[in-house]
Amino acid sequence: MNYPALRPPLKCGSIVFGASALFLLALPSLFLELLALETTDELTWSMRMIGITVFALAGNMWNNAAQSSDARVGNVAKVMCASATALGVFTLLIPGEITWFGYLYAAVGFGFGLAYLVNLVRK
Repeated sequence: MNYPALRPPLKCGSIVFGASALFLLALPSLFLELLALETTDELTWSMRMIGITVFALAGNMWNNAAQSSDARVGNVAKVMCASATALGVFTLLIPGEITWFGYLYAAVGFGFGLAYLVNLVRK
């Protein structure tokens, strides 16, 4: 594993996830509209719940990127590789029409998944 190269994607991912979390918290209805999903009160509430969880994840990603233990950074990168890739997959599986925003959101997930994978297999 290329441990030093895993730290920047974790920090960058933290910033992107943090921005997404703030978006979900502040404008959940707009987020749903951009994904061409219903904007019911229940879904809006769910998006805010997801937003606060993603905010916690972003903070943990940032803190883990600064870990002195390479093994811990590697473990976090493995989890994030699977999670980011799954985010891309599930975004493409949205029930209904996939919008430009859906494709963009999926691409971000796949991009981070690939960044983690490349540095996990590199020496």
